[in-house]
Amino acid sequence: MKFKHRPKILLVANTGWNLYNFRLPLARFLRLRGIEVVFVSPPDTYVHRLQAEGFRWIPLRLCRRSINPLVELLTIGHLTRIYRQEKPSIVHHFTLKCVLVGTIAAKLSGTTGVVNAITGLGYIFSSSEWKARILKLIFIIVGRWVLTARRAMVVFQNQDDRQVFTTLKLTHPYRTVLIRSSGIDLQRFSPPLHPPDVPLTPVVLLAARLITEKGVIEYVEAAHILKARGVRATFQIAGEPDLGNPASISPTTLQHWQREGIVDLLGHLENIEQFIARSTLVVLPSHGGEGVPRILLEAAAMEKPLVATDVPGCREAIDPGKNGVLVPVNDAVRLADAIEILLNDANLCQAMGVAGREKVLREFDDRNVIQKTAKVYQAIGIPLLHVQQTCC
Repeated sequence: MKFKHRPKILLVANTGWNLYNFRLPLARFLRLRGIEVVFVSPPDTYVHRLQAEGFRWIPLRLCRRSINPLVELLTIGHLTRIYRQEKPSIVHHFTLKCVLVGTIAAKLSGTTGVVNAITGLGYIFSSSEWKARILKLIFIIVGRWVLTARRAMVVFQNQDDRQVFTTLKLTHPYRTVLIRSSGIDLQRFSPPLHPPDVPLTPVVLLAARLITEKGVIEYVEAAHILKARGVRATFQIAGEPDLGNPASISPTTLQHWQREGIVDLLGHLENIEQFIARSTLVVLPSHGGEGVPRILLEAAAMEKPLVATDVPGCREAIDPGKNGVLVPVNDAVRLADAIEILLNDANLCQAMGVAGREKVLREFDDRNVIQKTAKVYQAIGIPLLHVQQTCC
């Protein structure tokens, strides 16, 4: 099939970091099939990397922390202008705020092809703070108006989130698709051919944005408990505070942890696979709001056993007793117990690691995720399998 005009897809997120780390393989896939891909996000240090890949990027005025109606109206107006100027075949929104304001902008601009990716319910659904409750109420009220639009497809990463949206009447079941995770690059995240030097003590790794919803505080408490029990291990935390999130860990708290010396704060890591390779196990004590946590899949792909909380998203990554352990939310003692069990059983760690790699190969290969996403685009008007590079 040939197009008079080259099909165009806008990928819209709240950070360039999100687009670079999670959507670049999809963008490359689309470009090879003759689709023009344009990234839209607020500016950050990752934007130039997207541009270095040869993609066009459009700056978006969006304040992640804001609940000011005027600020949100300005964001919607800005996106509406972008959509009218670009005239995309499809806009694909990532993260809840972009889903909401982006779908309103699509409605106002006459953009009919809309894909909304719910990559986890995030802070507003997992937190009990007053601000989160207000944001959730606003999201539900406005979402019932815009998210059920005709030709809008909603992509979920786990069945629990899809059920929440369906129950709240935020989407019609027949307009939903389940695509579990954004996929894993199984070449980058694989057991190293030459295992790194084994550290003198076992290494426990948590890698996440430093916000309370990721269970960082419980992880530090578990490290305290295990140190008091005489367990010899190094507890690492990779990641930075998320200043755009109200639940971000404060600099004062991080400084206190640094002085205590119970955990090693590694900051943001570009080469996370090297630190996973040197770890004994990987932990994520999330409070919820996850899609399918990328770090759990990356670690499993590298044959590391997992410990995480029994919440939507984490349950997708872990088969309890096979490739990891699920523990209750906000329970540092049970978290410490699970970590200790694995640290004391090298054979169990090895068996869980092998099972985890097999699970990721079977269920989370990024090539399969991209193909499923392409089918969503096809369902709303772009037959990607027939688009040729000569179409433009």
